[in-house]
Amino acid sequence: MNEIKLPDQTTILQIEDLQVSFMNNGHEIKAVDNISFNLHKGETIGIVGESGSGKSVTALSIMKLLNTPPAHIKSGNIYFKSKSFEKVDILKLSDQKLRTIRGNEIAMIFQEPMSSLNPVYSCGNQVKEALQIHKTLSADEAMQKTLGLFEEVKLPRPGKIYNAYPHEISGGQKQRVMIAMATSCNPSILIADEPTTALDVTVQSNILRLMEDLRANHDTSLIFISHDLGVIAEVADRIIVMYEGKIVEEGNVFDIFNHPKHSYTKGLLACRPRLDVKLRRLPTVSDFLTGAKDGTGIKNKKYNSIGEAILLNAELKKETIQKRLAPIQGGPILKVTNLTTSFPIKKGLFGKTNEEIVAVDNISFEIYPGETVGLVGESGCGKTTLGRSIIRLIDPNSGEIIFDGHSICDLKGEEMRQLRKQMQIIFQDPYSSLNPRQTVGKAISEPLKIHKILKSKKERKDRVFELLQKVGLEPSHYNRFPHEFSGGQRQRICIARALATNPKFIICDESVSALDVSVQAQVLNLLNDLKQEFNFTYLFISHDLSVVKFMADRIFVMNNGKLVEMGYPDALFERPKEAYTKNLINAIPKGDVEDIRKAQLRRRLAYARKTLFPIK
Repeated sequence: MNEIKLPDQTTILQIEDLQVSFMNNGHEIKAVDNISFNLHKGETIGIVGESGSGKSVTALSIMKLLNTPPAHIKSGNIYFKSKSFEKVDILKLSDQKLRTIRGNEIAMIFQEPMSSLNPVYSCGNQVKEALQIHKTLSADEAMQKTLGLFEEVKLPRPGKIYNAYPHEISGGQKQRVMIAMATSCNPSILIADEPTTALDVTVQSNILRLMEDLRANHDTSLIFISHDLGVIAEVADRIIVMYEGKIVEEGNVFDIFNHPKHSYTKGLLACRPRLDVKLRRLPTVSDFLTGAKDGTGIKNKKYNSIGEAILLNAELKKETIQKRLAPIQGGPILKVTNLTTSFPIKKGLFGKTNEEIVAVDNISFEIYPGETVGLVGESGCGKTTLGRSIIRLIDPNSGEIIFDGHSICDLKGEEMRQLRKQMQIIFQDPYSSLNPRQTVGKAISEPLKIHKILKSKKERKDRVFELLQKVGLEPSHYNRFPHEFSGGQRQRICIARALATNPKFIICDESVSALDVSVQAQVLNLLNDLKQEFNFTYLFISHDLSVVKFMADRIFVMNNGKLVEMGYPDALFERPKEAYTKNLINAIPKGDVEDIRKAQLRRRLAYARKTLFPIK
């Protein structure tokens, strides 16, 4: 084999003029359009961009996992400095040689750990299998190595998780199992494709720190893919910004954050909810791009700089006070008193419950008309159960719920059905919330039909057209199916469905947590616009305090089934009383200069320790 020269001895991966396309109904779609970049030994590169920008396709091409139709790698080279074969072009390797590299020298952590792990095998056996495929280890040696890896990725009770199945552990724990599997063979390159999307900010912070430790300890090069520049700033040395399959900007972290050059990069930075300034509305990526589509047509760019966008959207202190005083002039629209909801986990003889989990523990609060209350906490704290108990999707064990002056805990049948017109919910995952066999028009008109709102089919159809336009979609979308829309568009469809019955109160249950930050900004602005137009009252449930700070008039913090803290956003962020609240705030990736400086220093110290005191 002829040796392929690399431009620098420290370069471990070199991508040259990569082009990848997909065929769709005879039309070619360019997913990656002639990109080139290098990765050096021990370096972390962050690749950032919206869904559809080409980030994941680039990663899958490096693993040569896109070599079957409809995907087609049209041209380019991917040079890798392999331990086994010296310097090779991955795209030209035989399947046999590729198997020795894939998983062994280049490993990948995928976005959704539940779909990446096999549900019929225990977590330990899946990691053990990877070790036995790539290493000459006995079953007992592979098991001991797996347990050691579980300890290294800081999984609690490694022995128990070894025998647990994926559905029996939390999302953060599943992601740690995936990291253990990916790092089991000490790969030279680790590709992490959105590894923290939809995770709690505290779990996300722990996962980012863990990956940084593993990179330093094993001298691994890391490609970290994300749509969130705040997350990228925590781990990356260098950032590559992708837009519509092209690299539009590349540079070190400081340059990208302090002096972004491309309008798209400025938009990605500006659309993240801020902790230092209260904004009336979030700038969006389309605000920075000339000729961008904003859901209502083509427009010219609105802002030239991030500073200009923040200045023009900043909310004055007087406006904030007026918004807070307005709802509390009358009585509460929702009053919850001593609410408790529990789930049985063990049943004895004759179905008698021996043990139970108290998800909502004796909670009391009030929400006023026109108010947005943010409910925050980590996964498992009980916030989703509380939301579903309020709307009676789950029946509480005890307590009282008074909505609009009426007690609703004992309502049944037709009375409960009538209540549903006034109380709606928007769920976390818009795709699983919509029937894949039902058109968008039918999904939105179904509540109108069930509640006998509007008499004729034509009136209902006209109402759906109106709702689609309200949420920034087109009447022509009426006959399309959910799979034909993006994640952000599907969430808009779910919002339109919630609006159909003209409700007074809407629960948003993690309704933006799985969306790109750019799409998230559009949906959050939409929710606020609709609130102003229709005077909705929101209970906004989220694990992300930065999003809640932007949306909420008041914030409730929940932990272990209890409300541990309540307050106005600015006071709660400046003077949190509970250590739990402080930890949630500190875990938010802020992406400011000081945080970037600390992260860079932390990485350099870790690398210095590894160089001066190598692990033997």
